[in-house]
Parts: sequence; C-alpha cells; structure tokens
Amino acid sequence: MIERKFVLEKVKEFQIKEFISQTLKNIGHSNTTVQRTPLGEKIVIKAARPGLVVGRKGDNIKKLTITLKKKFKFENPQIEIEEVKQPMLDAQIVAERIASNLEKFGLQKFKGIGHKTLQDVMDAKARGIEIIISGKVPSKRARSWRFYKGYLKKSGEATSTGIRTAYATALLKTGIIGIQVRIMPPDLILPDDVTFKEELIEEKEEPKKKKKETKKPSRKKIEKAKETKKTIDKDKK
Repeated sequence: MIERKFVLEKVKEFQIKEFISQTLKNIGHSNTTVQRTPLGEKIVIKAARPGLVVGRKGDNIKKLTITLKKKFKFENPQIEIEEVKQPMLDAQIVAERIASNLEKFGLQKFKGIGHKTLQDVMDAKARGIEIIISGKVPSKRARSWRFYKGYLKKSGEATSTGIRTAYATALLKTGIIGIQVRIMPPDLILPDDVTFKEELIEEKEEPKKKKKETKKPSRKKIEKAKETKKTIDKDKK
C-alpha cells in the first residue's frame, strides 16, 4: 500500500531527527532535514556551532555516518552542516540552552536562567519572547513558571506561521522538566501593520513674468512736444 509506505517513511524520518537531536545535544542543534536524492540520502543539520558537530578532523561526522548506516540501513548518507547565523532568535537552540543550564546549575537558579535568556533574546532584536518552565520547580508539587518580555502575538495566522515555537526537556533529580519557548522575530510582518509611504512633492518654480520695459521717450521727441506746445499756446493768445 502506498499509504503505509508513506507513513513508514515519515516515521523513519522522525526517528532520524530524534536520534540526531539526542546525539548533538548541548552543542546548539537547531533542526534536521532529510532529503532523498538519486545518489542517496542527504541529511542537512543546522547548528549554532558547526565546528563541534564536525569534530576534530571530521571524527564526529564519520561516527554519525557509520551509525546512520547501521541503525537506519542507509546506503550512502551525505551529511551537510549549516551554521545558524542568529542562534538567539532560534527557538530550539534557546530551549536546549535553558535545558542544559538547568541540568548544569540545578533548579535553585531557574529564575536567573529564565531572566538572563529573556535579555539575551531581546538583545538579539526579537520583538517578544515567552518561556514556560513546567514541572516540580522548585517544590515537590508540579507547577508552571512563565517568563515574558516584549510583544508576542497570541492569535491569528501569525501564531502558526510566524511565531517560532520549540520544546525541550531537562532531566533532573526531581524529575523531567518541560521547557517551551516562543519567539517573535524582528522581521515578522503582521496583517495589522500599516505603513504609510510618503510621497515626495517636488516644488516647481514658477517662471518669472517678464516685466514690460517702458521705453523712455528720446530727446528729439521731447523737443518736438515742447515746440508743439509753444505753438498751441501762441495760437490761444
């Protein structure tokens, strides 16, 4: 059946992503994509620190390639590493970072870890961030702690397409702690954002009207006018 084959491929792809995520834990792993090509499977891994993923002289990549061949029966897996340019705007990297800090420093400093992460994400010019830490924090009873800063859209299409959401877990002595991170990136355009374009009005200078030049009467005309006036006066007398 085509449907069953499609489901099995998706399950296998999910297992590959989970395996790589657990293998590359605490080194800034963002996400993994699996592509099928005529030459074999192409696996693209996005991480904040590609050097740690590759390892010294490519040892980590070689080990990961061998493991994928054995565990998932790949013939010729090609692994590519891409660097995440803005790790503090990647929700998955931020969630994994919080989980790593909780496992390292414990629950006594969970508030400091939350507020420090908020400030780091806002310094990366995010529009808003929300962190929810759930579990036995810090008491024996389970509860949720919410850290919030900036502006974050809660409804509409932007929440499903534009808001970056990620989940992570931290394994502590008190149990498993769940971490949810939601980040609103700076380049997200909301439907209710309105921008007005200012039209440049060019001021045209009106052509100056030429003044009519009044020509002064010449001397000959003045003298003739005087003579005619004198003759008129004589006639009157």
